[in-house]
Amino acid sequence: MNCLVRKGELKDAKAIYSLIEELAVFEREPEAVEVTLKDIEEDGFGKFPKFEVFVGEIDDVVVGMALFYYRYSTWKGTTIHLEDLIVKEAARGKGMGKLLYNQVLKYAQEQQLRRVEWAVLDWNTPAVDFYENSGAVVFKDWRVVQMDQEQLKTYVERL
Repeated sequence: MNCLVRKGELKDAKAIYSLIEELAVFEREPEAVEVTLKDIEEDGFGKFPKFEVFVGEIDDVVVGMALFYYRYSTWKGTTIHLEDLIVKEAARGKGMGKLLYNQVLKYAQEQQLRRVEWAVLDWNTPAVDFYENSGAVVFKDWRVVQMDQEQLKTYVERL
């Protein structure tokens, strides 16, 4: 078995999109994916990329990814947000998730970033345990806040 983690390329867009769909099923929200393959191609590999991604391969087949983007913390400075780390269900338990995780953290250290942050669902206890065992802090007192496109529209119309 040949495992490899590398920087994602345009040719990986279909595999990345497939992983996004698989993650949505895992997170019990398969209908929530609004992004398209074209979005992945343009937003990740176009003239002004909005995200970066590492892909994990086993025997030359993409089976996982770690997708992240830069953020700026007013307290810390430049950070990255790890949006998703996903490994296909059939490839789990072979160490690919840890290889991808390690690559993101190595990248952040090499770039001298001040922090890497991400969210994890509270019911995903294997992931929570993995992150805590790696030395990451899973905050219990912070809440994720979002406003989707429809909520934005409604709010702005009231202004």
